[in-house]
Amino acid sequence: MGSRRVVVVGAAGMLGREVVGAFGEDGWEVAPLTRAELDITDPVACRGAVEGADVVVNGAAWTAVDAAEEHEPAAFAVNALGPASLARACSGAGARLVHVSTDYVFAGDAAGPYAEEAVTAPRSAYGRTKLAGEWAVTSAGPEHMVLRTAWLYGDGGCFPRTIARLLSEREEISVVDDQRGQPTWTVDVADLALRLVRAGAPGGTYHATAGGATTWCDFAREVASAVGADRERVRATSTDAFPRPAPRPASSVLGHARLGEIGVDEIGDWASRWKVAVPSVLPGPR
Repeated sequence: MGSRRVVVVGAAGMLGREVVGAFGEDGWEVAPLTRAELDITDPVACRGAVEGADVVVNGAAWTAVDAAEEHEPAAFAVNALGPASLARACSGAGARLVHVSTDYVFAGDAAGPYAEEAVTAPRSAYGRTKLAGEWAVTSAGPEHMVLRTAWLYGDGGCFPRTIARLLSEREEISVVDDQRGQPTWTVDVADLALRLVRAGAPGGTYHATAGGATTWCDFAREVASAVGADRERVRATSTDAFPRPAPRPASSVLGHARLGEIGVDEIGDWASRWKVAVPSVLPGPR
């Protein structure tokens, strides 16, 4: 196989940095683009950015969930118009787009895991704008892929690091116990994106989350154990105790049947992957 070129948009983000690393280690020529280097809402800039690329991975997004409630047009520009510009540019350049999306496209009230083809019903501005981005990407070309992920943590500002810091500052902390999801390491999402591309996976939507499920409270207790703190210092509370402008999904659990259908391995159980991730996510003495 000859030289392969991937453009990583949002390359300075927690996930983007891992995508750059994963493709680079696999021998790809990697062109990382930060927000300062590419305005994805500019169609002309997008066309120039993807020229000569075989694959483009878009991790750029408006991720301020609560701020999107007040600034939905601005969030729409980044989460919907931007991916639309990138997808059209990729189609014109003969490149394949891998676009990162979110569990927030669902209502978050399902009793079991959401299948890839489950009915979408976002309840927040963030979810609406991300769903519009999905539509834009998949309608621009059948080869493009959408990867929905959730509860990301990694080398950057993330839930485990916040919990570890709070436990170092307070005797007890309260964490919601009525939201269920799948803590997912950014390293694993980047690896799955690479494996899908290498497998020549059909276009469409895939779920890029770890397996199993837990609550934020139980995840925080696992973080406590990892830093040598008493798990009981993490107290369970309800979502109602922390009112926010944007509603949070009660269930963010995603199913992964489509990966099995195409013979691509799932990420693996969240708890086992967390144990592997701990040394890099929570560096230092424990």
